[in-house]
Amino acid sequence: MLEKILNWFRKPKFKREIIVNVEKLETRVAVMENGKLEEYMVEHPEEERLVGSIFKGRIQNLEHDLQAAFVDIGLSKNAFLHYWDMSPDIDAYLDDDEEAQKGSNKVNGKGKGKKPKGRSARLSNEEIEKRFPKGSEIIVQVTKGPISTKGPRVTANLSIPGRYLVMMPGEKVRGVSRKIGDAKERARLKKVLDRLLLPDDVGVIVRTVGAGASPKAFARDLRNLLESWNELKGNVKNLRTPCCVYQEPGLVERVVRDWLTEDIDAVIIDDAKSFDEMKDLTAKISRRAQKKLKRYDGVKNVFSYYGVERQLDEAFRRQVPLKGGGYLVIDETEALIAVDVNTGHHKNKDGKGSQEDAILEVNLEAVEEVARQLRLRNIGGLVVLDLIDMKSRKHQKQVEKALKTALKRDRARTNVLAISELGLLEMSRQRQEESLLSQLASTCPICSGHGHVKSPLAVSIELQRTLTTLLKQADIERKPFVPKIVISPAVMQRLRTEDANILSELQNTFNTKLTFVAELHRHPESYAILDAETGQVLHSSGGAKNA
Repeated sequence: MLEKILNWFRKPKFKREIIVNVEKLETRVAVMENGKLEEYMVEHPEEERLVGSIFKGRIQNLEHDLQAAFVDIGLSKNAFLHYWDMSPDIDAYLDDDEEAQKGSNKVNGKGKGKKPKGRSARLSNEEIEKRFPKGSEIIVQVTKGPISTKGPRVTANLSIPGRYLVMMPGEKVRGVSRKIGDAKERARLKKVLDRLLLPDDVGVIVRTVGAGASPKAFARDLRNLLESWNELKGNVKNLRTPCCVYQEPGLVERVVRDWLTEDIDAVIIDDAKSFDEMKDLTAKISRRAQKKLKRYDGVKNVFSYYGVERQLDEAFRRQVPLKGGGYLVIDETEALIAVDVNTGHHKNKDGKGSQEDAILEVNLEAVEEVARQLRLRNIGGLVVLDLIDMKSRKHQKQVEKALKTALKRDRARTNVLAISELGLLEMSRQRQEESLLSQLASTCPICSGHGHVKSPLAVSIELQRTLTTLLKQADIERKPFVPKIVISPAVMQRLRTEDANILSELQNTFNTKLTFVAELHRHPESYAILDAETGQVLHSSGGAKNA
């Protein structure tokens, strides 16, 4: 027994902190584990929080080919509502058995052991048109925000999260989150739920954070949720369609609701007003939670003081280093994330071992970092990892298992496939909103998002080709033409040096004089050919004139 106690003291202390930076135009939250950035969230107060918010909308049209309706919820783009999301699917929240039977199976008429798929999934197109005709009103919740040119995705399966419970309007289910695995605790929680006084028109499910919470805490949480539900019903009745009837709370409040768990050692916040709001919110949870709040009033920005800013800068680069000397290269497209794993200067941890062991070490480090990067960058869709080839199937299994383990902490749904014969590991990650890169960056005006611009050589070749065509045309038409060419400084340097002889030959061939002008802020690919005498622009090409 004494040895166990001594071993406990010998273990390194695991410190988990939440750093909150509140500014007028942006609120940022970082979750740090032993000083390392593990989670990152950002929100802009002037932008409406869509994901999780509930709207009273109007069916604009039904697309049977897509099996979806488009709903006007008051945004610039109509929301996408799949037919199977038009009625509840309780099994998405539960893991078993009688809990799903109590709720959704009564509705769906499914047998035990079969996953309910929602009433509208079995409806014909004619039935959909009858129940949800064009112009009819419908209450929907945003599950995925607008991404690129697509509007938001919505569902009629409403859920309002509290601290310990998720309330589901229109349902009678009482269940426990599948992530609570302890059988005794599940049994206790079910008894707690049975004692709660619930209206007939709502169901509840215990969230993972509810494990260990007291019956009083559940009763208090339920009261708050019912207040939100009554306010929502009032908005549905009184507000004109389309409108928002329930607004998902801001980032500071969601930190208290979703992140302030027992394993958090401290929440450090730099804004006095937000600190007071957080104290009031945590007072409803427990005194212990309230004691974890700390106010930061230092001179340096709180993110800089705790080393978050530096880590953010490193984390969002295209090339991400691994601790053993290898590195990742991450490329993000609209629907696919490509991750290339490289050995770099990796060496075996003990300085020994085979090449296969070294490759395994790099790949294990890589999948751990990939899981972290997906959370930090909030990227999703299809993710393809180009791992370093492993001959051993045993090593491949180890890497697959390591990735799945690292992804367990991810709040977004993920699905990992086995490593292919080409050494590629494919996985998917749920996308609820734009990635952080899309939110915080705009398309580069220089390269238009390609990541590359034409070299001075390529521009010079294109310019000479166009110029030759114009000079030949003027020669055929016997019109005098003295070209004036406006270019970028980099291309001018090229023409003055490597291409000077070619331009001299061009002048002699067509018996003309070429005049070149360099514009400091001209796009590297841009050039214009003018008639020097009239000033008429005969040809322009490339990017914007002023980058």
